[in-house]
Amino acid sequence: MKNFTCLLLGRKEIIVDDVRDKIEAKDIMLLSGTGLQHVKDAFAQNNVDHVIMGAGISLDDRLEIIRYIFEVSNSNTVHMKDRDSGPPGMIPFVNGVLKGLIT
Repeated sequence: MKNFTCLLLGRKEIIVDDVRDKIEAKDIMLLSGTGLQHVKDAFAQNNVDHVIMGAGISLDDRLEIIRYIFEVSNSNTVHMKDRDSGPPGMIPFVNGVLKGLIT
């Protein structure tokens, strides 16, 4: 399994330990945040490989976050969850993205 760092973003703070218990991939460094400042801090302090963003963040904030990520990184991927699946859809979405990144 490939080791990498993944930043999870949501409207509310994501409890990394709770997510870690529910995801299938285990050898991943998980970080979390709720907005642009958390993204900036994560990128300044870590080598972030992938960002997974929940749909609860406003569109303007999501676009600002994406712009920042693509301005500071040429190798990062950003994965944005749909709104229709709601909060219960976050863990299945994270699992699906991580599974795709690992294989």
